[in-house]
Amino acid sequence: MTAVDTHRAIEAVWRIEAARLIAGLAGLVRDVGLAEELAQDALVAALEQWPESGVPRNPGAWLMTVSKRRAIDLIRRNERLQRNLAELGHRLDLEEELPEVDEIEDDLLRLVFTACHPALSMEARVALTLRVLGGLTTDEIARAFLVPEPTVAQRIVRAKRTLADKQVPFEVPQGAELAGRLSSVLEVIYLIFNEGYSATAGDDWMRPGLCEDALRLGRVLAGLMPREPEVHGLVALMEIQASRAAARVGPSGEPVLLLEQDRTRWDRLLIGRGLAALDRAEKLAEKLAEGKAEGPAGILPDGRALPDGRAGKAVEVPAGKPGSGLGAYTLQAAIAACHARAITPEDTDWVRIAELYEALARMSRSPVVELNRAVALSMAYGPAAGLELLDQIVDEPSLKGYHLLPSVRGDLLVKLGRAAEARSEFERAAGMTRNARERALLEERAAACRSS
Repeated sequence: MTAVDTHRAIEAVWRIEAARLIAGLAGLVRDVGLAEELAQDALVAALEQWPESGVPRNPGAWLMTVSKRRAIDLIRRNERLQRNLAELGHRLDLEEELPEVDEIEDDLLRLVFTACHPALSMEARVALTLRVLGGLTTDEIARAFLVPEPTVAQRIVRAKRTLADKQVPFEVPQGAELAGRLSSVLEVIYLIFNEGYSATAGDDWMRPGLCEDALRLGRVLAGLMPREPEVHGLVALMEIQASRAAARVGPSGEPVLLLEQDRTRWDRLLIGRGLAALDRAEKLAEKLAEGKAEGPAGILPDGRALPDGRAGKAVEVPAGKPGSGLGAYTLQAAIAACHARAITPEDTDWVRIAELYEALARMSRSPVVELNRAVALSMAYGPAAGLELLDQIVDEPSLKGYHLLPSVRGDLLVKLGRAAEARSEFERAAGMTRNARERALLEERAAACRSS
């Protein structure tokens, strides 16, 4: 194996093992920031040693062992941590086997809730968890939030310092405190899934590992909070979206858009699980609205997490209207279900999708939601209807640099026969995206406009 191959292998191992490694270390040293530093030290050691010694048979175990050794050295040098040596000594035994899978999953969940502690701002909670659990770079997090990269970097540094200074316990909270942190936890899981579903940067259209991590965390959370509708709503959304994974990428790794996908390749098992979770979410929401069930304090009707990180209230629309009384994730799952139930693109109920997006827009007042609603309106009532809404948000500051805005606008202009304008929009979108596959697709669409 060449040095280049080894470095690629290390990158792959790190992407797979980083979250579990940091979570396991945080369980040992009770400090998220220190756990990340120890994991990074192990990565550096791998970069130094593996090109010569080769990639070990169990790279995750190798990284954990090196991290434990660094932890012991640090404990011995640090007087403050020395007080914890007796408590942690038996857990830091170098001969100790790696934790069982269930224990690793528990540590991952503890890591999420620790990073979402009320001592941190909402923005810091999400940024820190995406960094240490999702393994995302500060640039990727910044693009997810549509904010400058230095802002995210500063949030992460301050968040780790705050957790250390306040000695926040590494644990899953209970009772009302658990419910109070749920909305930020849901948002974190959702953003991790989205980064895997449509990578913001790099050469790959998807990063399936992140989708799998988010799905697993969502399922664990659903078991932990079985009466919370939005937990099941988020799981439903992720299950249905993940069902399309095989059809979203072509033979050469190129993106395949929704209406062009081979629907026979959609995973019917995942769709079935998603529809079942959606049904559970809708029934729980109905019971909560009628006062027949007790939901976690602080979640309903206020405090729901929204796709762009804003807080909002449960949708208030007339009874019988699509989306009545549902939360943001359940509404999005209902939209995804409309696609999943359609055997062909022509069977899609775009009128209902537009109504569901309207309900979501009432909740969030989000430009991103309005962008998606414009697409639905164009499919239900024609491209002119979608373009009219799109032009109302074209100068929205939070969408500056957001490549999907000119991309959608270009698509609508093509349908209206305005090829020259469409080409300009596709070229602008291609210049904004950091994903190589997406850039190639947008450049192809721009070229098609030139030849039409």
